[in-house]
Amino acid sequence: MTDRHQTLQAILTERHSCRAFRPDAVPHDVIEQIVETAQRVPSWCNAQPWQVTITHPKATERFSNALLQAVETESPKPDLEWPLRYTGVYQDRRRTCGFQLYDAVGIAREDRDARTRQMLENYRFFGAPHVAIITSEADLGAYGAMDCGGFVAAFTLAAQALGIATIPQAAIAAYAPTVRRELKIPDNRLVLCGISLGYADPDHPANGFRTERASPEEVITWVGD
Repeated sequence: MTDRHQTLQAILTERHSCRAFRPDAVPHDVIEQIVETAQRVPSWCNAQPWQVTITHPKATERFSNALLQAVETESPKPDLEWPLRYTGVYQDRRRTCGFQLYDAVGIAREDRDARTRQMLENYRFFGAPHVAIITSEADLGAYGAMDCGGFVAAFTLAAQALGIATIPQAAIAAYAPTVRRELKIPDNRLVLCGISLGYADPDHPANGFRTERASPEEVITWVGD
């Protein structure tokens, strides 16, 4: 293993989905460094379909309030179809992640009210001072969205390398009309996800667990000799 591989592996291992942030704002130049690094990912025909709308703290609060109201009064309306279902190992992983979070913050599995309150933290951005909304050109369809997935991954790793915590959030995209209206995002842009970012609160119990990853043997299919 080379030194560069070790560094990358360390960043990947350290990165986690932060679910409790301190209120301190991140300097502009740091966020710009994150975006500049993330833009080095490959994309189909070098289209680079991603655009990033990033809120300042006061705008973050206004946006949060609008989303919380939408959750109470509107039905979800994502730009991309939601997964049809989670089955088999995918459902197992999803449940395990949820149960780990509930156990970390002391929520009993049968306490639906507490689980709902925890779910709503998605729309408070877990206390983060900033949220980045990732959009793609609608004409590029699924392939534009796929390219943006690479950008999201690179964004979170670049942030981690600079000491900034993140959590990608599909939940925000469930209310795409509200996102579009509040942040003045044009109709030709697909709202894909949000990334809440800031400085982690290391003492919060929600940051006290880590999810596992499948082994290479579970995901590789070898063909030929």
